[in-house]
Amino acid sequence: MQLDAQATARERLVAELRAHALVIGEVVLTSGATAHYLVDAKRAILRPAGFSALSELVAGQARTWNATAVGGMTMGADPIACAALAGGAAVKAFFVRKEVKAHGLSRRIEGPLLEPGDRCMLVEDVVTTGGSTLRALEALRSEGHGVCGVLAICDRLVGGAEAIEQAAAAPFVALTTIDDVYPDRPDR
Repeated sequence: MQLDAQATARERLVAELRAHALVIGEVVLTSGATAHYLVDAKRAILRPAGFSALSELVAGQARTWNATAVGGMTMGADPIACAALAGGAAVKAFFVRKEVKAHGLSRRIEGPLLEPGDRCMLVEDVVTTGGSTLRALEALRSEGHGVCGVLAICDRLVGGAEAIEQAAAAPFVALTTIDDVYPDRPDR
């Protein structure tokens, strides 16, 4: 994707996140911490304009990293992995369950089987501490898969990105940060 097209897609994504995903008020985050705002990215990316912008950006990053599989911890990663497919990336989508399914095929990583040579791109909607992504990374590694990079829709800029990058030993890219989505937040 050309840089100007990528910048336009990013601008559209930021606008959608601001309009639909930003929730101001006291909330408890996945990490257990309390915050005065939340970026509920799914409220923006599960709309046509947000999904379209996300598809362009995620597919573009998958191509940049030569990823062959895109996924992460279920729920946060699910629409992003599907966006990579919708954006035309030549990848498989996968979802990591919190624990092994007790019935059926008893798999922790769902979707097409990942092969030993697959270049897995981990994805996450919003990164605070990085805990969900680190659990997905652990699941991939426990099954012998490596990671070519980690992409998040929004980084809350509180250390999660650094923790992920160090643990993954791979690049981390955030499509947006909390500075883009909520530039006037009180804790800035």
